[in-house]
Amino acid sequence: MNPIAIFRQADTEGPGYLAKFLDERQIPWQLIAIDVGDAVPQDAAAYSGLVFMGGPMSVNDDLQWIPPVLALIRNAVTRDIPLLGHCLGGQLISKALGGSVSRNPVKEIGWGDVQVSDNDSARAWFGEVRSFAAFHWHGETFSLPQGATHLLSSAYCVNQAYSIGKHLALQCHVEMTAEMIAAWCAVGASEIAASSSPAVQSVSEMQQQMNGKLPRLNSVADQLYSHWVKGLSA
Repeated sequence: MNPIAIFRQADTEGPGYLAKFLDERQIPWQLIAIDVGDAVPQDAAAYSGLVFMGGPMSVNDDLQWIPPVLALIRNAVTRDIPLLGHCLGGQLISKALGGSVSRNPVKEIGWGDVQVSDNDSARAWFGEVRSFAAFHWHGETFSLPQGATHLLSSAYCVNQAYSIGKHLALQCHVEMTAEMIAAWCAVGASEIAASSSPAVQSVSEMQQQMNGKLPRLNSVADQLYSHWVKGLSA
């Protein structure tokens, strides 16, 4: 099997729990660290799947690496190579496939419940899960590209996930580990302090709720990743 390419746009936003999931199943993967200057491949053919992680930037920013990433996403769809996007990664998929990314009504940071849509695609991806506490850190939101099926929503963000066949785009974060949450709280402390959004938790709230909610989030990630890897190319 060709490796999965995992694209990192910020040093604190690596694959997290996804790396553990893949390693336990001996599924090969390769990190492409855009944040330290790794080149974006022009062709997806060398990979069995493409994964895009989060980042503090906007897909609408004038950054040199964004156009080649958007082109690579379209190339993967043409080659039927599955895509998986987390937060910024989901927004990149949306923009590449004709959707738009714009400011969400409020900033959403911390633990927040999401509801699974009532459709066959949502049941295929989430199994018996109907709702769960996801982890959030975003101020923008994506629209659904043509052909997409809505999968998740929250009280503060209508489009939390969608699928297009074997491709999955998430606005929320299911890849979290305790170490990532601690790092994000440290890096984002000033952003949290400056926010008046009703959907932004304090650092202490996030950390106090972590032990109770992270195992469930890991379980949901297992469900999603297990379904996604079924579509991997040989």
